[in-house]
Amino acid sequence: MSDIVIKAEQLGKKYIIGHQRENGRYTALRDVLMQNARSVWNKTRDLVQGKPIVQGDTLEEVWALKDVNFEIRRGEAVGIIGRNGAGKSTLLKVLSRITEPSAGRVSIRGRVASLLEVGTGFHPELTGRENIYLNGAILGMTRLEIKRKFDEIVAFAEVEKFLDTPVKRYSSGMYVRLAFAVAAHLEPEILVVDEVLAVGDSAFQKKCLGKMGDVAHEGRTVLFVSHNMVAIEQLCQKAMVLQQGKVADYGSVEQALGMYLTSVSDLQKVSIADRTDRRGNQFLRFTRVALCDAGGSELEQVLSGQDVYVRFYYAASEQLCDARVHVSLAIVDRGRILINLNSYNSGSAVLDVYERGFFECVWKNFNLTAGSYDCIAFCSVNDEVADWVDSAFTILVENGDFFGQGDSTLHGIVLVPHRWYSHPDLS
Repeated sequence: MSDIVIKAEQLGKKYIIGHQRENGRYTALRDVLMQNARSVWNKTRDLVQGKPIVQGDTLEEVWALKDVNFEIRRGEAVGIIGRNGAGKSTLLKVLSRITEPSAGRVSIRGRVASLLEVGTGFHPELTGRENIYLNGAILGMTRLEIKRKFDEIVAFAEVEKFLDTPVKRYSSGMYVRLAFAVAAHLEPEILVVDEVLAVGDSAFQKKCLGKMGDVAHEGRTVLFVSHNMVAIEQLCQKAMVLQQGKVADYGSVEQALGMYLTSVSDLQKVSIADRTDRRGNQFLRFTRVALCDAGGSELEQVLSGQDVYVRFYYAASEQLCDARVHVSLAIVDRGRILINLNSYNSGSAVLDVYERGFFECVWKNFNLTAGSYDCIAFCSVNDEVADWVDSAFTILVENGDFFGQGDSTLHGIVLVPHRWYSHPDLS
């Protein structure tokens, strides 16, 4: 009997998206009425013809997946990596039978448990206890099987105190702990996990990685989507790189990670103003990032110990006089966030917004050792994501005089000011 549990052949998923025509500032009432009438007519026609109803004046076909082919064997832990919009989540939804493919076919042998977003398969009005049984039933488990695993699930999720509370009152961390515990403990042949584990704290993430490793060692199959390259290396034996909906590489983890990191490096050569793989409503949009010294001169590279001024230039779609704006700079190393500098947490004054301007983050005594660091640029307006660009730019660092004793070789990644003392033991 073949040990191939998942086989994709020419797999494709197509979406139809709508675009609104650009209008001038003034639109006559008759034009609005005519446009609405056309919209109703088009929707009615599509409904009668069995076509999807899409809002917009013009339609565009977008292939989230196209000509995807691969085989996954029983007991393999496979990492799926790629930039935002590469098709990772769409692939998992197809494999989990949440959405139907538009082309090709996928064959799956075994029961699939998926955790694609916080609270997948949970009913918000039911308690944690009731949702364990509901989710288990959805996964095809008998009540006796669920009961046998119940105590283990609750202990792993660490929600005993809130077990009889409706899950709509759970925090996102509690939600994902319980959801993962159910998905991982009800003995599926195939476990599918998206980036949702990023919601939990570091201790929980470590616990989940350990559990997924146990699942794989028991001969079951794990598919794991993550931007954390260290987690991919620790858990997976193979990795798949998706680029624009196609499989760019599928093989050893080392080879796949090398291709992915190279693609990220190539992406950073594109100006941040021209990047299309960004998220947010774009009410405010980053146009350039500059690293400057205390005199305002731009830096090609940074020295450990010097004062650095990071400037995020932006353009706002309108004057946001009373908006609550928060800006964040995250320093990333192989998918792990090392440092997050957030205007909300820093106690900074409310940031004013102009039609064009720049936000400046002052980083005194720069405390990273020599290396190349990937950076995420983030901005929210009134608690909604305005612009979010992964791998927005790179900071190149050379060792400098961080400790005030002359340039020297510095070890580790993050430098911490400290002192050592010697005391006699008088006990």
